[in-house]
Amino acid sequence: MPTDQAISAAPLGAPMRRTEPDARTPRLPEYLRKTYTWAYLHPLALRIFDRPSIVSAILWGNYHRLMDTALAEVAPGQSALQTACVYGDFSPRLAARLGPEGRLDLIDVAPIQIDNARRKLAPYPTAHLTVCDATAPPPGPYDRVICFFLLHEVPEDYKARIVDAVLTRVGPGGRAVFVDYHRPTTWHPLRPVMWAVFRLLEPFAMALWQHTIRDYATNAERFTWRTETLFGGLYQKTVATPRIADTA
Repeated sequence: MPTDQAISAAPLGAPMRRTEPDARTPRLPEYLRKTYTWAYLHPLALRIFDRPSIVSAILWGNYHRLMDTALAEVAPGQSALQTACVYGDFSPRLAARLGPEGRLDLIDVAPIQIDNARRKLAPYPTAHLTVCDATAPPPGPYDRVICFFLLHEVPEDYKARIVDAVLTRVGPGGRAVFVDYHRPTTWHPLRPVMWAVFRLLEPFAMALWQHTIRDYATNAERFTWRTETLFGGLYQKTVATPRIADTA
């Protein structure tokens, strides 16, 4: 989900636990209210969209493949930050992948999304949920920072701020993992369809057809970058790893 203002984050050394939302309510970004109330802020949206079958349909049957490619970057026992709640079962699968010796911090600016994710993560005591801004996440460092289908939903200035924040939370030997849309090949039969969808429903997504995720990083040279595209280029996994000289 899109982000705005950090309001709480437990110290990384503290025991992992599920927490109730902070009594203060973050100010939701204007663009979020104007553009995505129908998708993320209305209770009916959760009932309609928070189903793996619906998410799979939205992603043209690639949902499990995209989850798997993200989870392939994660190992049991690691600490991970997920920068926004997502519909479907990605967060429970991530928590299960990390296992009882791992740790998952899940943040989102919208309390309704945190409440919904808390229900799904109830079986995982190592999951910690916080109403928080992805541009100012918990300090880390983390073994993995996962940005799963967030960047296409935020304006350009938020994209840059989120990418920079994500990269600063990656610890030595860690990785930042971005899974999102990408410019499809010219011949892709869904290219005109997605262009229309973005124009009507996802006004900030088209930028990922014009820029790489690395383009949004202020200190991109401090990382090695690896990008894999899927489904004719419509989706991407981009992994940023700190260079050894910068982790010493």
